[in-house]
Amino acid sequence: MNNIMQWPGRALARYLNHPARGPYPHLPADLATLRRILRPADVILVEGRARISSAIKYLTQSTWSHVALYVGDYAGQTLAGHTDLLVEADTELGVHLLDLQQLGDYHLRICRPAGLSDTDAHRVVNYVMARLGQQYDLKNVFDLARYLLPTPPVPGPWRRRMLALGSGDPTRAICSTLVAEAFQSVSFPILPIIRIESAATQECRDCVREIFHIRDHRLYTPRDFDVSPYFEVIKPTLANGFDYHQLTWDTGVPPPA
Repeated sequence: MNNIMQWPGRALARYLNHPARGPYPHLPADLATLRRILRPADVILVEGRARISSAIKYLTQSTWSHVALYVGDYAGQTLAGHTDLLVEADTELGVHLLDLQQLGDYHLRICRPAGLSDTDAHRVVNYVMARLGQQYDLKNVFDLARYLLPTPPVPGPWRRRMLALGSGDPTRAICSTLVAEAFQSVSFPILPIIRIESAATQECRDCVREIFHIRDHRLYTPRDFDVSPYFEVIKPTLANGFDYHQLTWDTGVPPPA
């Protein structure tokens, strides 16, 4: 029975990952600049244009529908001769490597974990690399069918929960579970739940302390890395210096005949 249900699951995953019709208004990424500035454990957010992307962007009220982790030339691995590698998880391919060139046509954002040590950066990379080849059980097609509607009629408070709804593994491939788990493995915060507790002493009766609680990794979305106070947004045009005096503006004056 499971094998019978796997077939429609795979077919639906292929359909949802197929590019949607319509314009894609954003400029593509500057790959040459990205190659110079990316570091291992940088998070790359992607504004996808697959059919499933529209639903995820609606549910998260965000530009970003996908997330990948930059691993570079980790362990000397190459992919079709490329060494600028990333790890991503999706419904169709599971956890796999891709090269930066494959994202060249997309609108991207780099989110860098602030203050992450080199040791912990490699631990984060090790975490995702150890999961390469994991495939996702597609027998629960209901976990995928909800994304057939580009804008599911879901009340705002329930939208984040909808990304983790259901028991099937496709949910883990759609949301940011893999990357969130990798950072949680080194206790690096993304959007933790912070509770204030009393820390009163004889010297300071009004003292309090912040206690960080880990949010369920299944509920993280690509947007959370963008808005997290612990990740720095890296803009390639500014990373290597920017001088607005060097811009050439259209003055509206026609060129001489």
